[in-house]
Amino acid sequence: MKQAPDHLSVLIEPIVEGLGYECVGIEYNPHPRNGLLRIYIDKDNGILVEDCTKVSHQLSGVLDVEDPIQGNYQLEVSSPGEDRPFFKLSQFAAFIGSTVKISLFKAIENRKKITGVIQKVEDESVFILADGQIFELPFQAMSKARLVPAYNDANGEYSGK
Repeated sequence: MKQAPDHLSVLIEPIVEGLGYECVGIEYNPHPRNGLLRIYIDKDNGILVEDCTKVSHQLSGVLDVEDPIQGNYQLEVSSPGEDRPFFKLSQFAAFIGSTVKISLFKAIENRKKITGVIQKVEDESVFILADGQIFELPFQAMSKARLVPAYNDANGEYSGK
């Protein structure tokens, strides 16, 4: 799974958790002129703009002092949203029975993208039911994974992906 470098996780996660939030994941996209550092936070009763502001303010101070990133970058603090990204194997286990969309670094059974239902997590693999077939996807083979939100219409019926 594409994640931020370890030195950023080691610096950022304790700060986020110390403020009472779950650090869902950290994305870092370096760029010569303007990189992007995005931190996803969550808590039991959801995230408000004020929560993002609080975490952003605290992280900005620490990042300015520690200076772990060369060059310019933009800091974003966000809720994971309904289509939450997955960064850790444990996140798949927490959403067994849910639909996910996964992109792979290299094709597995001629597919680089798979959308299906999480069946189980075993060892370092996630088992996905897609198109009537079970795919065993090693966690390290995944470049990106997101939850596919299930919305219900006014009658309580599932309305698609």
